[in-house]
Amino acid sequence: MASTLPPFPCLVFAVLEPISLIAGWITAYFDTVGFIANQIPSSSLPKALPSSPGAQVVAMQLGNTYMLLALLGLFILNTTTDVRVVKVYIIALAIADIGHVVPTMWMLGWERSIAVQNWNKMAWGNIGATAFLFVTRVAYLLGLFGKDRAIPKEKIL
Repeated sequence: MASTLPPFPCLVFAVLEPISLIAGWITAYFDTVGFIANQIPSSSLPKALPSSPGAQVVAMQLGNTYMLLALLGLFILNTTTDVRVVKVYIIALAIADIGHVVPTMWMLGWERSIAVQNWNKMAWGNIGATAFLFVTRVAYLLGLFGKDRAIPKEKIL
């Protein structure tokens, strides 16, 4: 792997995150109604209403965005030796993490947001996994995982 990232962030951002994003794409595309219904844990709401065709299109478009992010991550982290490119990519993702978690928690409300025992898989992904990614991104940017690795140019795709 040609990533300049230290080992732990490399595992998280170049392996685990793309796998997670592809799983989100699969769910949004192939279980669109379930994907929509599970955005809010059902134990905290009345039975979910059937989703409209418009909501299904939006969910599938979100799934497409997940696939785009997986591909961008794989391509950027495995082809560049420029640490600046990697860092600005990680900064952009950290900003997007905030934009992912905040609306989820807003729609859940404070009580449901902190009641982790009632979270479903979707809430764990939208809040738990995204918060983990955010903390890992910030720790990487602060240098807490050590220095970036120098990659010889012949190792690049």
